[in-house]
Amino acid sequence: MRSHLLNHTTAEDYRRSVTAGVDQVAATLSSAEQPFSGIGVDGLTPVVDAIDLDRPLGDTAAALDELGEVYLRDAVYFHHPRYLAHLNCPVVIPAVVGEAVLSAVNSSLDTWDQSAGGTLIERRLIDWTAGRIGLGPAADGVFTSGGTQSNLQALLLAREESKLRPEDFTRLRIFTSECSHFSVQKSAKLLGLGPDSVVSVPVDREKRMQTVALAAALERCEAEGSVPMAVVATAGTTDFGSIDPLPEIAALCERYATWMHVDAAYGCGLLASPTRRGLIDGIERADSVTVDYHKSFFQPVSSSAVLVRDRATLRHATYHAEYLNPERTVEERIPNQVDKSLQTTRRFDALKLWMTLRTMGADGVGELFDEVCDLAGEGWRLLAADPRFDVVVEPRLSTLVFRYVPDHLTTPDGIDRANLHARKALFASGEAVVAGTKVGDRQYLKFTLLNPETTTADITAVLDLIAGHAEQYLGDSLDRAS
Repeated sequence: MRSHLLNHTTAEDYRRSVTAGVDQVAATLSSAEQPFSGIGVDGLTPVVDAIDLDRPLGDTAAALDELGEVYLRDAVYFHHPRYLAHLNCPVVIPAVVGEAVLSAVNSSLDTWDQSAGGTLIERRLIDWTAGRIGLGPAADGVFTSGGTQSNLQALLLAREESKLRPEDFTRLRIFTSECSHFSVQKSAKLLGLGPDSVVSVPVDREKRMQTVALAAALERCEAEGSVPMAVVATAGTTDFGSIDPLPEIAALCERYATWMHVDAAYGCGLLASPTRRGLIDGIERADSVTVDYHKSFFQPVSSSAVLVRDRATLRHATYHAEYLNPERTVEERIPNQVDKSLQTTRRFDALKLWMTLRTMGADGVGELFDEVCDLAGEGWRLLAADPRFDVVVEPRLSTLVFRYVPDHLTTPDGIDRANLHARKALFASGEAVVAGTKVGDRQYLKFTLLNPETTTADITAVLDLIAGHAEQYLGDSLDRAS
């Protein structure tokens, strides 16, 4: 079994095996005519369950052949121009090369003696991102597994900076818009805060936090004897791509001495945009920021970071273990990234972004993000002019929330069911993948446009498919009713 270990004696086997894997993925990508095969849970589950994991195939080639049947054939391919569903981006080749390198070398970014140059590359990228945000010379941060972990760590720091004792945590309040990410509520629970700790702030017609409502909520919080722990502003909500009014929120946070966190997991692509950076003016006044490079920097999952204005606040995530990062290493100025992180063992995900920037440059990434934002604007104009659809809000980034509305009278519940059916039927066909959400109590559909290869022709074709499935459902419903 030692022949399967990667080392100097197996380098050629490594080269052949990885090349075979790359060839198989490349062949699959080249031949994929739609984003999904359309297979259902009941169809795929028996295929995977039939694999006897206690009977190995013996070589990588055979395992790759089998993988084609149990995974590659039925994977959902985000690179396809008619994948329009979630915040999943096609990935750039330099980042995939970085992924291959970091997996083979397998550095762990917790301590210097496990990563050396990897530590310095990650730190340089954190400094670069903090500079793009404008957080100042005392800024710092660390790579994370994703936006949920980044938000959790930011709110942990905010809780600790409140200086309340654990028995008083029920007095803490977090303010965030009603369109913000669910990880804010999840983080509050994990941090041991009370069930009423997250205060939902109403949004305006453009789905941006209403600062008048935020000001009233902060004032009410203090009047009740509670403590405003943090305001979470969103720079790119998951559903609408809306950007909260960051300068006004920053001013309120300063007035109430409240931690300001900006969840820019989606909108961080604006940091590289040659034309749209001004949309997130005010982000430089935040105490902490979440960025997800694996959304709008076209990076493979996972690639995320949390950044802070004052590196001293990261001490709240520090724990010294004698076998790993003893306190003396701080005095010796040994850069152990575990001192900043909620994780211990941690992948060298920063290498993917490093390879991307060194190959394409930030402007190259930003131009790709600008393309999908421009495409969303064109999609909005198509939807606004199409009487078959109701579109909610003009996009700031690259999402479109809409729904099919029939030209004949039917009930609101009937319209909901027709849109739900259209989404499911489209997914089952494999011809395209779209997402769904609710606006108020009503069912809507959602395009998340992150593929520069998607065209207005693709959008038009998918809208026609949606309308066809919805009309067929409503027609069948009328036939059954009669």
